[in-house]
Amino acid sequence: MTAKIIDGNALSAEVRGQLAERAAALKTKGIIPCLAAILVGEDPASAVYVRNKVAACEKAGMRSIKDVYAADIDPAVVFARIAELNADPSVHGILVQLPLPKHFDSEAVLESVSPEKDVDGFHAENVGALMQGNPRFIPCTPYGVMKMLESAHVPLKGAEVVIVGRSNIVGKPMAMLLLAKSCTVTICHSQSKDLAFHTRRADILVAAVGRARMITGDMIKPGATVIDVGINRTPEGKLCGDVDFESAKEVAGVITPVPGGVGPMTITMLLANTLEAAERCAT
Repeated sequence: MTAKIIDGNALSAEVRGQLAERAAALKTKGIIPCLAAILVGEDPASAVYVRNKVAACEKAGMRSIKDVYAADIDPAVVFARIAELNADPSVHGILVQLPLPKHFDSEAVLESVSPEKDVDGFHAENVGALMQGNPRFIPCTPYGVMKMLESAHVPLKGAEVVIVGRSNIVGKPMAMLLLAKSCTVTICHSQSKDLAFHTRRADILVAAVGRARMITGDMIKPGATVIDVGINRTPEGKLCGDVDFESAKEVAGVITPVPGGVGPMTITMLLANTLEAAERCAT
Protein backbone atom coordinates (compact mmCIF):
# COMPACT_ATOMS: atom_id res chain seq x y z
CA MET A 1 0.00 0.00 0.00
CA THR A 2 1.28 3.44 -0.90
CA ALA A 3 -0.29 6.39 0.87
CA LYS A 4 -2.25 9.16 -0.79
CA ILE A 5 -0.15 12.32 -0.66
CA ILE A 6 -1.71 15.64 0.31
CA ASP A 7 -0.07 18.19 -1.97
CA GLY A 8 0.38 21.31 0.13
CA ASN A 9 1.56 23.39 -2.81
CA ALA A 10 -1.57 22.61 -4.86
CA LEU A 11 -3.96 23.18 -1.97
CA SER A 12 -2.16 26.39 -1.05
CA ALA A 13 -2.52 27.70 -4.60
CA GLU A 14 -6.23 26.90 -4.55
CA VAL A 15 -6.82 28.64 -1.23
CA ARG A 16 -4.73 31.66 -2.21
CA GLY A 17 -6.83 32.04 -5.34
CA GLN A 18 -9.93 32.23 -3.15
CA LEU A 19 -8.23 34.74 -0.85
CA ALA A 20 -7.27 36.92 -3.81
CA GLU A 21 -10.93 37.05 -4.87
CA ARG A 22 -11.97 38.12 -1.37
CA ALA A 23 -9.21 40.74 -1.27
CA ALA A 24 -10.41 42.13 -4.58
CA ALA A 25 -13.95 42.37 -3.20
CA LEU A 26 -12.66 44.36 -0.23
CA LYS A 27 -10.84 46.77 -2.54
CA THR A 28 -14.18 47.74 -4.06
CA LYS A 29 -15.07 49.00 -0.56
CA GLY A 30 -11.81 50.96 -0.34
CA ILE A 31 -10.09 48.48 1.98
CA ILE A 32 -6.74 46.91 1.10
CA PRO A 33 -5.82 44.10 3.55
CA CYS A 34 -2.43 44.92 5.07
CA LEU A 35 0.06 42.76 6.95
CA ALA A 36 2.97 44.33 8.87
CA ALA A 37 5.97 42.09 9.57
CA ILE A 38 8.72 42.88 12.07
CA LEU A 39 12.09 41.14 11.83
CA VAL A 40 14.80 41.65 14.45
CA GLY A 41 18.29 40.37 13.73
CA GLU A 42 19.92 38.55 10.85
CA ASP A 43 18.82 34.95 11.31
CA PRO A 44 18.86 33.60 7.71
CA ALA A 45 15.84 31.32 8.15
CA SER A 46 13.78 34.13 9.70
CA ALA A 47 14.73 36.48 6.87
CA VAL A 48 13.55 33.92 4.30
CA TYR A 49 10.27 33.36 6.16
CA VAL A 50 9.53 37.08 6.31
CA ARG A 51 10.46 37.58 2.66
CA ASN A 52 8.14 34.73 1.64
CA LYS A 53 5.29 36.10 3.75
CA VAL A 54 5.63 39.57 2.23
CA ALA A 55 5.80 38.18 -1.31
CA ALA A 56 2.74 35.99 -0.73
CA CYS A 57 0.80 39.01 0.54
CA GLU A 58 1.53 41.07 -2.53
CA LYS A 59 0.71 38.19 -4.89
CA ALA A 60 -2.69 37.80 -3.22
CA GLY A 61 -3.50 41.47 -3.74
CA MET A 62 -2.71 42.53 -0.19
CA ARG A 63 -0.41 45.25 1.07
CA SER A 64 2.61 44.48 3.22
CA ILE A 65 4.93 46.45 5.47
CA LYS A 66 8.30 45.06 6.50
CA ASP A 67 10.37 46.55 9.32
CA VAL A 68 13.85 45.11 9.83
CA TYR A 69 15.95 45.95 12.89
CA ALA A 70 19.51 45.11 13.89
CA ALA A 71 19.91 42.31 16.43
CA ASP A 72 21.18 44.74 19.10
CA ILE A 73 18.25 47.17 18.79
CA ASP A 74 16.78 48.52 22.01
CA PRO A 75 13.49 46.62 22.59
CA ALA A 76 11.81 49.94 23.35
CA VAL A 77 12.13 50.87 19.68
CA VAL A 78 10.29 47.71 18.62
CA PHE A 79 7.59 48.22 21.26
CA ALA A 80 7.09 51.78 20.01
CA ARG A 81 6.74 50.56 16.43
CA ILE A 82 4.21 47.92 17.43
CA ALA A 83 2.19 50.62 19.21
CA GLU A 84 2.19 52.68 15.98
CA LEU A 85 0.98 49.71 13.95
CA ASN A 86 -1.70 48.92 16.53
CA ALA A 87 -3.04 52.46 16.14
CA ASP A 88 -2.92 52.49 12.33
CA PRO A 89 -6.39 51.57 10.97
CA SER A 90 -4.93 50.70 7.56
CA VAL A 91 -2.92 47.84 9.11
CA HIS A 92 -5.00 44.73 9.75
CA GLY A 93 -2.41 42.17 10.79
CA ILE A 94 0.89 42.36 12.70
CA LEU A 95 3.42 39.58 13.08
CA VAL A 96 6.71 39.56 14.93
CA GLN A 97 9.03 36.93 13.50
CA LEU A 98 10.38 34.51 16.10
CA PRO A 99 12.88 33.80 17.53
CA LEU A 100 13.84 37.22 18.89
CA PRO A 101 17.32 38.06 20.23
CA LYS A 102 17.97 36.97 23.82
CA HIS A 103 17.69 40.47 25.29
CA PHE A 104 14.03 40.59 24.24
CA ASP A 105 11.16 39.33 26.39
CA SER A 106 9.38 37.45 23.61
CA GLU A 107 6.19 36.96 25.60
CA ALA A 108 5.96 40.69 26.35
CA VAL A 109 6.48 41.51 22.67
CA LEU A 110 3.73 39.14 21.56
CA GLU A 111 1.39 40.50 24.22
CA SER A 112 2.01 44.05 22.98
CA VAL A 113 0.37 43.26 19.64
CA SER A 114 -3.32 44.16 19.59
CA PRO A 115 -5.40 40.95 19.86
CA GLU A 116 -7.48 42.21 16.93
CA LYS A 117 -4.33 42.30 14.76
CA ASP A 118 -2.58 39.21 16.16
CA VAL A 119 -2.84 37.17 12.96
CA ASP A 120 -0.38 34.57 14.28
CA GLY A 121 -2.84 33.80 17.08
CA PHE A 122 -0.17 33.98 19.79
CA HIS A 123 -1.65 36.66 22.09
CA ALA A 124 -2.89 35.22 25.40
CA GLU A 125 -6.37 36.59 24.74
CA ASN A 126 -6.55 34.73 21.44
CA VAL A 127 -5.08 31.57 22.95
CA GLY A 128 -7.83 31.70 25.58
CA ALA A 129 -10.52 32.20 22.94
CA LEU A 130 -9.23 29.14 21.10
CA MET A 131 -9.33 27.13 24.33
CA GLN A 132 -12.97 28.14 24.81
CA GLY A 133 -13.82 27.01 21.29
CA ASN A 134 -14.46 30.48 19.89
CA PRO A 135 -11.18 31.50 18.22
CA ARG A 136 -10.61 34.97 16.82
CA PHE A 137 -7.48 33.83 14.95
CA ILE A 138 -6.31 30.23 14.61
CA PRO A 139 -2.50 29.79 14.73
CA CYS A 140 -1.39 29.43 11.13
CA THR A 141 0.23 25.99 11.08
CA PRO A 142 -2.61 24.17 12.90
CA TYR A 143 -5.08 26.11 10.72
CA GLY A 144 -3.28 24.82 7.64
CA VAL A 145 -3.32 21.26 8.96
CA MET A 146 -7.09 21.43 9.49
CA LYS A 147 -7.53 22.62 5.90
CA MET A 148 -5.42 19.70 4.68
CA LEU A 149 -7.45 17.17 6.66
CA GLU A 150 -10.62 18.71 5.24
CA SER A 151 -9.30 18.59 1.68
CA ALA A 152 -8.42 14.89 2.02
CA HIS A 153 -11.85 14.11 3.55
CA VAL A 154 -10.24 12.58 6.63
CA PRO A 155 -12.94 11.50 9.13
CA LEU A 156 -12.46 13.41 12.40
CA LYS A 157 -15.42 12.62 14.64
CA GLY A 158 -14.33 9.99 17.15
CA ALA A 159 -10.88 9.59 15.58
CA GLU A 160 -7.91 8.70 17.78
CA VAL A 161 -5.36 11.47 17.32
CA VAL A 162 -1.79 11.44 18.59
CA ILE A 163 0.19 14.68 18.46
CA VAL A 164 3.95 14.39 18.99
CA GLY A 165 5.04 17.77 20.32
CA ARG A 166 3.50 20.15 22.86
CA SER A 167 4.60 23.59 21.61
CA ASN A 168 2.40 26.66 21.98
CA ILE A 169 2.71 27.23 18.23
CA VAL A 170 1.61 23.81 16.97
CA GLY A 171 1.02 21.01 19.48
CA LYS A 172 -1.32 22.67 21.98
CA PRO A 173 -3.52 24.62 19.51
CA MET A 174 -3.64 21.56 17.24
CA ALA A 175 -5.06 19.57 20.14
CA MET A 176 -7.72 22.20 20.82
CA LEU A 177 -8.86 22.29 17.20
CA LEU A 178 -9.12 18.52 16.96
CA LEU A 179 -10.93 18.29 20.29
CA ALA A 180 -13.45 20.74 18.88
CA LYS A 181 -14.04 18.25 16.06
CA SER A 182 -14.80 15.49 18.59
CA CYS A 183 -11.48 13.67 18.23
CA THR A 184 -9.89 11.79 21.12
CA VAL A 185 -6.52 13.50 21.50
CA THR A 186 -3.26 12.37 23.08
CA ILE A 187 -0.26 14.71 23.25
CA CYS A 188 3.17 13.07 23.46
CA HIS A 189 6.43 14.83 24.31
CA SER A 190 10.03 14.25 25.38
CA GLN A 191 8.98 12.70 28.69
CA SER A 192 6.37 10.34 27.24
CA LYS A 193 7.02 6.67 27.87
CA ASP A 194 6.93 4.25 24.92
CA LEU A 195 6.17 6.75 22.15
CA ALA A 196 5.60 3.99 19.60
CA PHE A 197 2.79 2.52 21.74
CA HIS A 198 0.88 5.75 21.34
CA THR A 199 1.69 6.44 17.69
CA ARG A 200 0.67 2.92 16.59
CA ARG A 201 -2.91 3.45 17.82
CA ALA A 202 -3.39 6.79 16.08
CA ASP A 203 -5.92 7.15 13.29
CA ILE A 204 -4.36 10.58 12.77
CA LEU A 205 -0.73 11.19 13.69
CA VAL A 206 0.67 14.73 13.81
CA ALA A 207 4.47 14.99 14.16
CA ALA A 208 5.71 18.41 15.31
CA VAL A 209 8.92 18.10 17.31
CA GLY A 210 11.76 19.15 15.00
CA ARG A 211 13.66 15.86 15.03
CA ALA A 212 14.54 14.52 11.61
CA ARG A 213 12.81 11.27 10.62
CA MET A 214 12.07 10.21 14.20
CA ILE A 215 8.71 8.67 13.25
CA THR A 216 9.34 5.54 11.21
CA GLY A 217 6.98 3.28 9.32
CA ASP A 218 6.88 0.65 12.09
CA MET A 219 5.49 3.30 14.47
CA ILE A 220 2.42 3.97 12.32
CA LYS A 221 -0.96 2.28 12.31
CA PRO A 222 -1.75 0.81 8.86
CA GLY A 223 -3.99 3.19 6.96
CA ALA A 224 -3.44 6.13 9.34
CA THR A 225 -3.32 9.76 8.28
CA VAL A 226 0.17 11.14 8.94
CA ILE A 227 0.72 14.91 9.10
CA ASP A 228 4.38 15.92 9.17
CA VAL A 229 4.85 19.45 10.51
CA GLY A 230 8.61 19.16 11.05
CA ILE A 231 11.15 20.93 8.87
CA ASN A 232 14.72 19.74 9.37
CA ARG A 233 17.89 19.93 7.33
CA THR A 234 20.02 16.81 6.87
CA PRO A 235 23.86 16.88 7.00
CA GLU A 236 23.69 16.80 3.18
CA GLY A 237 21.67 20.00 3.22
CA LYS A 238 18.35 18.47 2.17
CA LEU A 239 15.05 19.26 3.86
CA CYS A 240 13.18 16.48 5.62
CA GLY A 241 10.39 16.17 8.14
CA ASP A 242 9.94 14.51 11.51
CA VAL A 243 8.59 11.46 9.67
CA ASP A 244 10.71 9.01 7.69
CA PHE A 245 8.67 9.52 4.54
CA GLU A 246 9.92 6.51 2.58
CA SER A 247 8.98 3.95 5.21
CA ALA A 248 5.87 5.79 6.38
CA LYS A 249 4.26 6.08 2.95
CA GLU A 250 4.17 2.28 2.66
CA VAL A 251 2.04 2.02 5.82
CA ALA A 252 -0.03 5.21 6.03
CA GLY A 253 -3.27 5.78 4.15
CA VAL A 254 -2.73 9.54 3.77
CA ILE A 255 0.51 11.47 4.30
CA THR A 256 1.99 14.95 3.86
CA PRO A 257 5.48 15.33 2.34
CA VAL A 258 8.33 17.61 3.38
CA PRO A 259 8.90 19.89 1.59
CA GLY A 260 5.64 20.68 -0.16
CA GLY A 261 3.24 19.67 2.60
CA VAL A 262 2.28 21.71 5.65
CA GLY A 263 4.84 24.47 5.00
CA PRO A 264 3.05 26.22 2.11
CA MET A 265 -0.21 26.12 4.03
CA THR A 266 1.23 27.95 7.02
CA ILE A 267 1.86 31.13 5.05
CA THR A 268 -1.46 30.73 3.23
CA MET A 269 -3.38 30.68 6.50
CA LEU A 270 -1.47 33.76 7.68
CA LEU A 271 -2.92 35.51 4.63
CA ALA A 272 -6.36 34.10 5.51
CA ASN A 273 -6.15 35.51 9.04
CA THR A 274 -5.04 38.91 7.72
CA LEU A 275 -7.92 38.94 5.26
CA GLU A 276 -10.38 37.94 7.99
CA ALA A 277 -9.12 40.83 10.13
CA ALA A 278 -9.66 43.24 7.24
CA GLU A 279 -13.15 41.87 6.58
CA ARG A 280 -14.09 42.48 10.22
CA CYS A 281 -13.09 46.11 9.75
CA ALA A 282 -15.40 46.32 6.75
CA THR A 283 -18.51 45.24 8.63
